[in-house]
Amino acid sequence: MIKVGEKIPSVKLKHMTADGPKEALSDELFAGKKAVLFALPGAFTPTCSAKHVPGFVNSFDALKAKGVELIACLSVNDAFVMGAWGKDQKAEDKVLMLADGNADFTKAVGLDADFTGYGMGTRSQRYAMLLEDGVVKVLNVEKPGAFEVSTAETILAAL
Repeated sequence: MIKVGEKIPSVKLKHMTADGPKEALSDELFAGKKAVLFALPGAFTPTCSAKHVPGFVNSFDALKAKGVELIACLSVNDAFVMGAWGKDQKAEDKVLMLADGNADFTKAVGLDADFTGYGMGTRSQRYAMLLEDGVVKVLNVEKPGAFEVSTAETILAAL
């Protein structure tokens, strides 16, 4: 698992734009910025939709006031699903919805989880990290089924 003080890997991710899916390299996306990256098991799933994404959308102004330049949500879903979910969550212009469709980034940081028992295959663990120029400054990984340390409030308190 990636650790505090380590640089995030360079992995291709996708996000939806007005012109369709766009590719971005993870290390380039977070380079030179203070950023929050939070990840969750799946778009449109209960805790993710009811609490995790709304927490960061609602905390957008407070995070920006503390110097956060980019807030990104990552899930092992495709760019079309993440784009639709972002619209549903009113996250546009606040949270960049990143698709890690093949779990390449998720596996590279060692935060993958086996959700085959739920018919969901390989997914991301629930976590939040604070990045500065692509280096992990804070890493909060949830225990399975929990939603306590990866909240927007927890990240705000760490800033």
